Amino acid sequence: MNLAALDLNLLVALDALLKEGNVSRAAMRIGLSQPAASHALQRLRDLIGDPLLVRTGVRMELTPRALALRAPLAQTLEQVRALFVAEDFDAARSERQFRLMMPDLAVELLMPSFMGKITKLAPHVRIDVVPWRGPAIFHAEFARTIDLVISIGNAFKGFHRQLLYTDSDALAVRRGHPVGTKLKQRDAFLNALHVAVIIRGQNEDLIDTWLRSKGIERHIALVVPGYIEALHVAARTDLIAFVPRRLIAALARQLSLVTVAPPLDPGLDEQFMFYPARAQMDPGSIWLRKLMLETGRELDRERRKAV
Repeated sequence: MNLAALDLNLLVALDALLKEGNVSRAAMRIGLSQPAASHALQRLRDLIGDPLLVRTGVRMELTPRALALRAPLAQTLEQVRALFVAEDFDAARSERQFRLMMPDLAVELLMPSFMGKITKLAPHVRIDVVPWRGPAIFHAEFARTIDLVISIGNAFKGFHRQLLYTDSDALAVRRGHPVGTKLKQRDAFLNALHVAVIIRGQNEDLIDTWLRSKGIERHIALVVPGYIEALHVAARTDLIAFVPRRLIAALARQLSLVTVAPPLDPGLDEQFMFYPARAQMDPGSIWLRKLMLETGRELDRERRKAV
């Protein structure tokens, strides 16, 4: 049989005929006129090579072939319908794995609260966090494995973005630093030794890109690949780290750090959540994004309270 030439509406008509065992009632069931239903029955007889419905006295009866078709046809049509209906995501029972890409600062700020939600609502779901990489090395094969990206406003091809939370940058120095709050002054800032953060896929610390636009070059003594590493270095040396303010606050007590306002206001940083366009209507992705957005909104509420 040439399936390309098959009118799938005939299968709907056949299902109604097999369930009703009557042309008139089958026509009413699927919204056809009786002549149209009779025409469909004739086409089905020619296609299948069986009369399907035969008259016995005043009644119509199904042939053995028709009876044999009834159950598998109903099952097949249900499977076809399921192709066009997204499956619900049952978080409590799901064993799905999600891959998230984010820098270490996002792990520190978001994941404790986020995982608290996950373990409560979806105890069998697994979250894999992979190191952040920039758009230049975010190739298509790797992108297909990623369910969410947390990043600043870079564009990731094939991904939609939503604002997650806002932050600002400040200076992190160890408690008891010999210069300390004097770093608010431009001369002290320029004379200090800095630890820069250059994440995989970037050419330089984004702070330096911004400073250069202001005609300023700072003295970089050390480059590290992560923000938390920068804070650990700042906590045990006289180097200073120009990093997101929220991260300093999160680790200030643990590392004995002090937050100092920089001599220039860098403004607000916008952290975004990126998700694949292919998963826009996927129930599991929608659920995951909702939880992440809730977590980001909580950070912003905390910031407003602190101001």
